Amino acid sequence: MSDTRPVTRALLSVSDKTGLIELGRALAAKGVELLSTGGTAAALREAGLDVRDVAEVTDFPEMMDGRVKTLHPRVHGGLLAMRSDEAHMAAAEAHGIPMIDLLVVNLYPFAETVARGAAYDEVIENIDIGGPAMIRAAAKNHADVAVVTDLADYAALTEALEEGGTTLAFRKRLAQTAYARTAEYDAAVSTWMAGAIGEDTPRRRAFAGALAQPLRYGENPHQAASFYRDGSTRPGVASAKQWQGKELSYNNINDTDAAFEAVAEFGGDAPACVIVKHANPCGVARGASLKEAYARAFDCDRTSAFGGIVALNGALDAETAEAITEIFTEVVIAPSASEAAREVFAAKKNLRLLTTGGLPDPLAPGMTFRQVSGGFLVQGRDNGSVGLEDLKVVTKLSPTEEQMMDLLFAWRVAKHVKSNAIVYAKGQATVGIGAGQMSRVDSSRIAARKAADMAEALGLTALPTHGAAVASDAFFPFADGLLAAAEAGASCVIQPGGAMRDDEVIAAADEAGLAMVFTGMRHFRH
Repeated sequence: MSDTRPVTRALLSVSDKTGLIELGRALAAKGVELLSTGGTAAALREAGLDVRDVAEVTDFPEMMDGRVKTLHPRVHGGLLAMRSDEAHMAAAEAHGIPMIDLLVVNLYPFAETVARGAAYDEVIENIDIGGPAMIRAAAKNHADVAVVTDLADYAALTEALEEGGTTLAFRKRLAQTAYARTAEYDAAVSTWMAGAIGEDTPRRRAFAGALAQPLRYGENPHQAASFYRDGSTRPGVASAKQWQGKELSYNNINDTDAAFEAVAEFGGDAPACVIVKHANPCGVARGASLKEAYARAFDCDRTSAFGGIVALNGALDAETAEAITEIFTEVVIAPSASEAAREVFAAKKNLRLLTTGGLPDPLAPGMTFRQVSGGFLVQGRDNGSVGLEDLKVVTKLSPTEEQMMDLLFAWRVAKHVKSNAIVYAKGQATVGIGAGQMSRVDSSRIAARKAADMAEALGLTALPTHGAAVASDAFFPFADGLLAAAEAGASCVIQPGGAMRDDEVIAAADEAGLAMVFTGMRHFRH
């Protein structure tokens, strides 16, 4: 017996009317009876299609402002009845339940309602009840019923109709998508409600996403991978437009996100550039122009910048694009790019150019999560920030105004460097970065070594760390890390403070002639 099921009756109830009329016409052309409700029925009728109201089938009117319309045995029976089960079919005949072979539903725009800042009661009214109930019923009975919840499946459904009906394999795929859709919807509702009632640690938490693209592989070629969007509107790699270049890889996406989030720390008032390699900034700078900011960031670590990710905080121009193409670069991401800049990049077929339409807000709240064996960790996004008024001078020597600016600059960079993190900055540009070491002393030494490499590459007569500001993402537990910075020629230090040996570290700073400020905030990044 063939597993292909013809479609004789379809129920359509959609919030997003995109493609509805075309689908309705395709169904009608095959002699399919159309059942519908409310606005969907009205749209189909306006297009000249014959539609039967669900209320006529149920012999029960819509009520309670539309809250109750499809929650009825003559709807759910038609979706759930197993065609091969004699008892099911006898019950359907006895109670006048028509079979429904196809369900097309997309849900109330809950996420969109939340995104535009609607009041609590309006958000509640945009929680769909009948839609998810029908979807789950049809998906359970996929042996006989096809359920379409995604606009992307309209074309495949139309092709199936041309071939005489839906196959079991097709209905199974539709059912899996349908269950994922209701799970995504419920996750959005529960996450919003947790925030609305001030519940930071709800007893149960769900995450969901929609496939953006399958990836060639993960971090390594033997690992399968894919990229999902979570539906948020935060500007970044998930929402960006890709103008050219091959598809982003797993590592490209991870590094591009790290770069763009880092450059967002500097806002859009003055040009800034971040170059990332393996999820760590290898060069960060401000400049009078994006070209200058890029050049200064590149100078910090010319070796690591090769094959890196470049993030800019302003509109990419042709001059900056020309400078970037002088070496191999994997990805460039910016809020926008001029046509002239895109023409420059067009000659570099493998370079990916992404534009986002804006910068993410580094102060905005949000959640991040990470899988561990048997579960996952959830935390608020690190949106911590300090300004001049938050800094506490703890040494005899106070930083100058210029040093304060470099200290804050280095601090913003350190927030995006893997811990243990040490960042040297001078003149609003990094001159040495030490990342991801088990010992803070080692990070200090690596940052100083990077500065020495920079001096050699640029032909400098003195280490660029001389007179530089140094930032540590967490406190110095001992004076040795601070003394390593002093040995490299640093003039001032910014760190959280709060160690048991703060007094010893402060005394060492005073003895070394360093100015030091405490932030009272740390930026671990693991």
